[in-house]
Amino acid sequence: MTAFDLSRFGTLIAFVLLCVAFSIAAPQAFASQGNVYNLIQQMATLAIVATAATLVMTIGEFDLSVGFSASLAAVICFALFGQGYDAWLAVPAALLTGIVAGAANGVLVARFGIPSFVATLALGTILSGLAFGASGGASMFKNVPDGFKTLARGDLFGIPVLAFWIVAVLGIASFVLTQTEFGRRLRAIGGNPQAARLAGLPVLRDVIVTFAIAGGLSALAGLLLASRLGSVQHTMGEPLLLPAYAAVFIGTTASPTGSPTVIGTLLGVAITGVLANGMTILGVDPFIQKIMTGVIIIVAVLLRRMGRTAQ
Repeated sequence: MTAFDLSRFGTLIAFVLLCVAFSIAAPQAFASQGNVYNLIQQMATLAIVATAATLVMTIGEFDLSVGFSASLAAVICFALFGQGYDAWLAVPAALLTGIVAGAANGVLVARFGIPSFVATLALGTILSGLAFGASGGASMFKNVPDGFKTLARGDLFGIPVLAFWIVAVLGIASFVLTQTEFGRRLRAIGGNPQAARLAGLPVLRDVIVTFAIAGGLSALAGLLLASRLGSVQHTMGEPLLLPAYAAVFIGTTASPTGSPTVIGTLLGVAITGVLANGMTILGVDPFIQKIMTGVIIIVAVLLRRMGRTAQ
């Protein structure tokens, strides 16, 4: 096998080996049905945020505000609950908040030419401030409708509800990227933005729309996390940022072209989720888990570069 083949299939092999290793190390805990159920719940919000990151990376950009968007959406939703509004108004309002924030990112990047690292980090900081202000820095848990809690709790036919959210969101995203003209345009923009402009593609519009979709997905992830926990903190979405990009970079190593794909991202989410879950079960210190996440990103990027060099 070539170095490129090893890097591609090494990702899948690594996932299998992780599962085997943790199953041997903690057979009663890791390999139990209850832990698998819990693992799916933990992976759901990460998978959705990672999908948002995948869409943005497809056009060659980054969105560092995804975690902040998730937090603000959850805070807005619960703030409206606290004012007596029902879920039929609070949930769309929260989703709209994420979409608008994402579109603002797109405008800053596409219209004004601000590097996406700078634009999304700056706007994310603003969103963080808004979330703190709207929540008062305190946990929010009052007047939550039972219907909202069912968005992410319970199961259907023994399968966690959140598993269906994963299938729906990632399935639609994969279809859009691989089977639609819009998806082909996004890949063209990511490959060579200038050539895409010269070819007459609506680069400005597509970049803004992509960031808006990413913001909406981030908001959805925040709402699902809030639904599962039954409470909201103004920083609850921020820890999703690093694992989400770790998952995307891991996923690129399983791609024939070394580019982001939804299927690859799902594999990356599974690896990061299993690693975090297994280390928690084994009692590994949280700071070690953070170090491991950083190491994973570095290794994934190196493998991606190896794949491109081998081509």
